[in-house]
Amino acid sequence: MFLDSLHKIGWFAGLVLLQVLVLNHVHVGGYATPFLYVYFVLALRSDMPRNAAMLWAFALGLTVDVFSDTAGMNAAATVLLAFVRPVFLRLFVPREFLEGFSPTIRVMGMLPFVKYMAACVFLHHAFLIGLEYFSTAHIGSLLLSVVSSALLTMFCIVGVEWLRRGAADKGR
Repeated sequence: MFLDSLHKIGWFAGLVLLQVLVLNHVHVGGYATPFLYVYFVLALRSDMPRNAAMLWAFALGLTVDVFSDTAGMNAAATVLLAFVRPVFLRLFVPREFLEGFSPTIRVMGMLPFVKYMAACVFLHHAFLIGLEYFSTAHIGSLLLSVVSSALLTMFCIVGVEWLRRGAADKGR
């Protein structure tokens, strides 16, 4: 239990630092910004109570907000993601896997993980960037920003999964 909490805190701190110090300054084409910190919420164990996941998500989003000066937008989007995550898990994961696993490519397989990740990332980004724009006057820019940021984020998440898988294979 203690090691699990320590592991979560390490990922939490690492993803926040990476997001705030590096990724917040990456703007591909003026539209795409990767929000890799959502990987923390995606990778929480499936049997974690929804309230606990929402508390972790709130702390994560609020920490990113404090360092990014974004007035609670990341916290709101991340809490929404943590709230609907169990629904996406039930949608995209076979029933035999629903009890007590960490959603990864290795455990779920590539296609179910990509479906789960895409649904979660698009929801998070649509809500976050929609809050940022807070208008439909520039709907084209809004949609372009959501789609490009989501694709860039998913590419980064798959990269992290690939690195974790390689590290796990070397550890054996």
